[in-house]
Amino acid sequence: MGRVGLYTLAILAALASAGPFLWSSITATKLNADLYNPQNNPFAYNQPATFDHVRFLFTETTFPTFAWNTLWVGLLVVLITLALGVPAAYSLTRLDLRGSGTLGIAIFFVYLIPPSLLFLSLTRMVVWLGLQDSTWSLVLIYPTITLPVSIWLLIGFLKALPKDVEEQAMIDGYSRGGAFLRVVVPLLFPGIVAVVVFAFTLTASEFIYALAFISPTSEKVVSTGIPTELVRGDVFHWQSLQASNIVIAVPIALIFNLFLARFIAGFTMGAVKG
Repeated sequence: MGRVGLYTLAILAALASAGPFLWSSITATKLNADLYNPQNNPFAYNQPATFDHVRFLFTETTFPTFAWNTLWVGLLVVLITLALGVPAAYSLTRLDLRGSGTLGIAIFFVYLIPPSLLFLSLTRMVVWLGLQDSTWSLVLIYPTITLPVSIWLLIGFLKALPKDVEEQAMIDGYSRGGAFLRVVVPLLFPGIVAVVVFAFTLTASEFIYALAFISPTSEKVVSTGIPTELVRGDVFHWQSLQASNIVIAVPIALIFNLFLARFIAGFTMGAVKG
């Protein structure tokens, strides 16, 4: 009975988590007459489904441009976050630097500063570099959001890794850099995946900086482009809005589940192959 209760709770939790996605999927393929009739069941098809609103999203709006801008900005921000965050976290955790604990806490406190307090000063820097109304401004600014919490997250993972494996690699002839690349990085793989997912989803959902720094439609990302393109005055293209949610969410979910299978392997791969 205990196991039955546990599985029942797990199923209910899964349904609650998947509920918004399922509702968006149904709404995105509903007819207008079906969606706006208050007597119809909002969680089922009362009339035949249609993909007209999905086609409208890709053919009658600039959503593909928004999605492409979001993709390449997100990938660059992830690469910058990893290139700076992993060495920074390693230095603060392993090199016994004076004041490293205080510095780690200070880095995390930077993340707690509301973006609404920073975008005015960051605007001056963007204008000085000539990146206003350019998507490259987001590549410059977003790491200021992703780096602090990513470093803090990686510090937690590194503290959980024993130093013995790394020291043994250096005894076997590796330099500190070699031990870091061949032993620490594979063991740190779960934390790296967490940082990748966090940085990309934060980049795709950030709104204030994208709204403040970019005006041209061709340079917008999904967080600002979709509201301006699919909400026109008092007309809401509701089904297309829900379709855009699905198109953005599905790739992120697939990528995360693709890496999920390597979580366990990441804990031991460095120890046996380092």
